[in-house]
Amino acid sequence: MTRPSDERDATVGGHTRRKLLKIGIGAAVGAGVIGSTTGVARAGGPGDPSSPTIAYKVKNLSGPAETGPFASPWTDLGIPVRCPNGTMLFVGGDTFNGDHVPQPGEPADDWRAPVGLRSNSADLNNLRIDGSVGGGHANSLVDEPHNPVGDKATTAIPSDVFVVDGVMYMHLMRGVIYDTHHTDFWRSTDNGETWQYLCQWPADLHGGQFQQKTYAVADDGFCYVLSTVFNREVESGMLLHRVRKESLGDPGAYEPWGYADGGWRWGAPPTTVFGVRKWGEICFRAMDGKYVLTWLNMNALSIRAMVFPLPTSDLTRTLEQTMILPGAPGQEVGNLVASPYGGFVVPGSTFGDFHIVVSQWYDPRNYRFMQYKVHMLS
Repeated sequence: MTRPSDERDATVGGHTRRKLLKIGIGAAVGAGVIGSTTGVARAGGPGDPSSPTIAYKVKNLSGPAETGPFASPWTDLGIPVRCPNGTMLFVGGDTFNGDHVPQPGEPADDWRAPVGLRSNSADLNNLRIDGSVGGGHANSLVDEPHNPVGDKATTAIPSDVFVVDGVMYMHLMRGVIYDTHHTDFWRSTDNGETWQYLCQWPADLHGGQFQQKTYAVADDGFCYVLSTVFNREVESGMLLHRVRKESLGDPGAYEPWGYADGGWRWGAPPTTVFGVRKWGEICFRAMDGKYVLTWLNMNALSIRAMVFPLPTSDLTRTLEQTMILPGAPGQEVGNLVASPYGGFVVPGSTFGDFHIVVSQWYDPRNYRFMQYKVHMLS
């Protein structure tokens, strides 16, 4: 099943929108549910740990009630970053005003991307959007005019936002969605209020597998970068690079991890570290002395996680743990979510108290991002 409008790219007055997800509702509804009275569900995915992963919804973070006061009732992604001043900024993707998400043939009402929606509390138990970059009207964080390209239009989709030594960094994928023209990189020294351009990469670099990037900030002087193609319908490898923290804005400073001459090493031609599959959103973080990767898995549809000791660990031998499964609208319980995507790690999470931001979009009035809590992540 997809959101009503069939399986084509949805357009908004000729403007491309996010490809709708196939969610296989019949197979997913009730999968591993502990019981509707408990409000939690076991993930039950292949290869999950013997102590099952349990997830449940904490709250909606965006929507007419939550972010409508900032002219952003309809937004997604909400990549969370703890700003140097202690607030939590949620960086949204395609964002609209009005009483519903614009449908094919309708004009887009106040389309912006990306936006910054702020919680003045970064406490995982007290997250609530109570401000925005722009005040009562969340502004685009960078200039994006949504230029027409044929019967579609450009946009700016964030893939990651993070902090290094008191400076915030944001990576964007530019062009028609799922047809990236280039990616670019920005920084902010005022808690995300203003952004300065740093650099860009061509969309075809490394066969397109350097489009969607996510950064783990390590304590060894490096950031480690995982990347894939940005297109859920295209099979892609996952590449690993490293870059010194002081050289984040220098494209030539990104060193690949690859296989050559019978072994893996830095500086070898970039080689996929996780086979080839269709990827949705990805999020890579250093946490509690380890590393965690969360991602939208396209087949079978789910939001998954892996925990491993080193950036160079063998991911093909690392346990994949299912956190979120697709469910039917109106029958969501525990970790069953209608049309789920995203899955970004909330700063401040630990493996014992793990929180992610999950998006969904299945009809003109159900397009949002939400907070989920995950127990028993191995």
